[in-house]
Amino acid sequence: MLTLSPGNVGLQTLESIWRDELAVTLDDAAHDRIAASAQKIEAAATGDDAVYGVNTGFGKLASIRIAPDDTAALQRNLILSHCSGVGPDTPRAIKRLMMVLKLISLGRGASGIRPKTVQLLEAMLAKDVTPIVPAQGSVGASGDLAPLAHMAAVMMGEGEAEFGGKTMSGADALKAAGLKPVTLGPKEGLALINGTQFSTAHALAGLFNAWRAACTSLLSASLSIDAAMASTAPLIAEIHELRGHPGQITAAETMRDLLHGSEIREAHRDDDPRVQDPYCMRCQPQVVGAAMDMLGHAAITLRREANAATDNPLVLRSEDRIVSGGNFHAEPVAFAADMIALAMAEIGAISQRRIALLVDPTLSFDLPPFLAEDPGLNSGMMIAEVTSAALMSENKHLANPCSTDSTPTSANQEDHVSMAAHGARRLEKMSENLFRILGIEIFCGAEGIRFRAPLKTSAMLAAVNTRFHSDVMPLTEDRFLAPDLEAAATLASEGILLGATNHAFPEIEEQADA
Repeated sequence: MLTLSPGNVGLQTLESIWRDELAVTLDDAAHDRIAASAQKIEAAATGDDAVYGVNTGFGKLASIRIAPDDTAALQRNLILSHCSGVGPDTPRAIKRLMMVLKLISLGRGASGIRPKTVQLLEAMLAKDVTPIVPAQGSVGASGDLAPLAHMAAVMMGEGEAEFGGKTMSGADALKAAGLKPVTLGPKEGLALINGTQFSTAHALAGLFNAWRAACTSLLSASLSIDAAMASTAPLIAEIHELRGHPGQITAAETMRDLLHGSEIREAHRDDDPRVQDPYCMRCQPQVVGAAMDMLGHAAITLRREANAATDNPLVLRSEDRIVSGGNFHAEPVAFAADMIALAMAEIGAISQRRIALLVDPTLSFDLPPFLAEDPGLNSGMMIAEVTSAALMSENKHLANPCSTDSTPTSANQEDHVSMAAHGARRLEKMSENLFRILGIEIFCGAEGIRFRAPLKTSAMLAAVNTRFHSDVMPLTEDRFLAPDLEAAATLASEGILLGATNHAFPEIEEQADA
């Protein structure tokens, strides 16, 4: 179990929590802050001053005072009324990351929630009680209300949850895990459902997938360069240093390492008739390097957001008072999600053009048409390239910004919203499409290098091809290809081919700190 220090949780830790579905606990300092802020809220609940969400109604109903005896009913009603999500259940790993992010936010000690409520959330993670959270219903302000309400409902013994591989009522799931539901105290329901944790969890998963895809595209491009006998001169370090963009410099360096020692390259270094290769071969560092820089910017935003207190109102220690603000507005997450989407679309777009080049006999420098043995009788990778074009086009459409599409809600009280939730949710589909494109390029690159025998590629790329061919056999004749394309996508998405190189690829945390 990981111990987290709210305010200082890094991207590598968050990625491990997401990929490995780890349980967490907050450090002692966080629990001390939580207890102190809970005392402030308890005092406010019985005081004379109106404090939003503590002794008042919510949203447009904030002017209505609530009697002290009704504060528990107020919080319960809040959660039940906000359980209005629709659509399919959210992926399990995303839900668990969302719960962890909520713990980190509460751990900043500004939310007024009691320690025992936080401890229940920690216990649900440890004992594998996972709420059912419909994917649709959040507009990203005032926080991810509906998705987080479905989480909070299970903590009350309501709603539905998964436990032991079965879906059951929230009450039954807690009981089966040896846990007891909590009766929410003043502001606790509001603290649980205000915030950006649903959107941020999706955006972080998109970020981690996009970064792996960017690194994989450096590998797939290197395979394509050798397969097409393209020039490696555009990878010379000084070219990229003269421009100065960190991502571009890193991308070129990585590709130089991957291609080092290739016999194929050495065989045509001095007599290459082409002065310049098409952009998809020549400008990979410029395009994917720019995508890596943009992912680095998104990473900075999401790391901050993951460590932020984002509910409302907040207990301000410096002011010694409880103040309403707007940290629940997910505009930073929406912008980050849009940046990640743009990066994914462009990584896929340039990869698809290399696929098209490799199957085109007028561009691929003596490779057989469509990389087919006995072309005519065999069609080779002809329609795999068409599939990659379809996936590329779909991602271009999905990359259109979501953050610009605000609409007023809640009787115009919430009159500008971020749309971060679906902006971040779409990244899952985009990453699936992108890894399929990259898988097809790797397949084509491996085939092209096979046709260059007896010349050998670099040691790193040869190791990649060996690992690839353990799951996807060389295409010596036409066959039912769909399972091979899925296998190629899996090898890309799970980082298996990156691992086969034994090369230290750049980390997203490094890019965020660059």
